[in-house]
Amino acid sequence: MIRDNELRIISADGEQLGVMDAKSAQKLAIESGLDLVKISPNAQPPVCKIMDFGKYKFELAKREKENRKNQKVVNIKEVQLSPSIDTNDFNTKAKQAIKFLKSGDKVRVKVRFRGRELSHSEIGKDLLDRFAQAVQEFGNVDKPAKMEGRNMIMFITPGSQQ
Repeated sequence: MIRDNELRIISADGEQLGVMDAKSAQKLAIESGLDLVKISPNAQPPVCKIMDFGKYKFELAKREKENRKNQKVVNIKEVQLSPSIDTNDFNTKAKQAIKFLKSGDKVRVKVRFRGRELSHSEIGKDLLDRFAQAVQEFGNVDKPAKMEGRNMIMFITPGSQQ
């Protein structure tokens, strides 16, 4: 599959074998029972390596799988409030958010305004500030409160103390 005339060849142990034509490089690879793989096609002349391609692909897939296993997935949980929320309901929502933060998830706190409540958006801002104060031991405010349509939204990320 390699159509170039001259190639720079690297052996299986990483030793430079020099520049040679494609046929003799392919013959060298077949004699050693390995494959000739083009590593750097844009170089002058292109660089090829003699290696076991199947083993190389397997190790690459294994490395990718290991990286995926070590990756931490962060979910976003949502807590919805209303401007006229009562104290006990507020405390329940705060406890729920603390539980989410302890498990390592981000929390989106959303205050939904209905009807004429929208004209008193400062109540929602105060409510979100109070909520941030209630959970500050377990999380930090990532994005402060801001209006998005009829909702006021704030994001809290888990803190270092869990």
